Amino acid sequence: MSDSRVTSSSKRTASPSAAISSKTDSGTRSRSASSTNLKDASKSKTSSQQDADKESAINKDSKFIGTITTNTTTNETYKETITTACSLTQNASASADFLFGVHIFTSFHRICVVTALLPLVTLFTCFVTAYVFQYDDVHETHCRVYNIVPSISAITGVSPQRYFWRFSIALHLGPRIPIAFIYKNYYRSMLAKLQKERPEKVGNLGALVTLILVLNCIEIASLGGVTYVSNRENYPVHERIFITFMICSLCHMLATIKLNGAIHEDHTELSQKQRDSIKWKKILFAMSILSTIGLLIFFAKHRFYCHVLAFSWFAFFEYLIAIANMFFHFTIIWDFSSLNMVIIDAPRAKLEELLRKPALKMD
Repeated sequence: MSDSRVTSSSKRTASPSAAISSKTDSGTRSRSASSTNLKDASKSKTSSQQDADKESAINKDSKFIGTITTNTTTNETYKETITTACSLTQNASASADFLFGVHIFTSFHRICVVTALLPLVTLFTCFVTAYVFQYDDVHETHCRVYNIVPSISAITGVSPQRYFWRFSIALHLGPRIPIAFIYKNYYRSMLAKLQKERPEKVGNLGALVTLILVLNCIEIASLGGVTYVSNRENYPVHERIFITFMICSLCHMLATIKLNGAIHEDHTELSQKQRDSIKWKKILFAMSILSTIGLLIFFAKHRFYCHVLAFSWFAFFEYLIAIANMFFHFTIIWDFSSLNMVIIDAPRAKLEELLRKPALKMD
């Protein structure tokens, strides 16, 4: 009996100690779990702080993050993207002090629309005002026969229309030179892609790209000459510059259509806008050829025979040629529908290093 009591008492004594031991173990496990959670939380907090520090460092090192998006629907070889923050982060040790500023970031589409529509709106304004208020002055010719349509030289050669026209053409010619070089770089990038895919198709297309650039620049220069050398001031010089403008304009149209046909032979990779651009280029070129033929016929009738209304028909075809030329260049809104213009203040060598595209160097 005494042994059983001792045993039972020892059991009762052992049970509280076991309970205390189990409580101690559970408390230790809970403290270790909580410490583990705290460590994980501190690690996640540290990583988030590091990410935040990286972002702040990127924002501190670079003023702007500029992206030049060029015709994303055309092809990937002509897409130039400047991701300055990533480049500066990767090359922080090499170019930690390199900062650049973006002074202008605007839609090139809007610039092209304004550039193309400016002479058209100005020409219409000069025609209406000269026809209404200076009818006799704009219809005066050496034949002194009846006419109803004045020529472009006539409506832009009287005052004050001449100042309005010259001011408009000055604003128009400014963006035309950069546009000519943008087309050159665009066509060269297309040839680079064609060289990889079908090298036998390239041939002398590189020389054709250079020819297009030269013809475009001569056309722009002759347009300025025709504008600022009036037929009333110096008719022989005005006439020769106008002939130069006509020849270069038609040759530029033909060369552009031929190049587009060679580069996009099957038209499968083109977007709908680019197909429309090529289609309208062909239509406007045909319109220019037919109008030029009519212009030469009626110019001869007016110059040598002084036929009635011959000068009016000459002027009519002259308007058609001018409108076709304007709309031919207006097709750039389909060629570069998503192009943006960026002016960056930075060393050229650093920008070329960031771009890392030697085939698309800036001019």
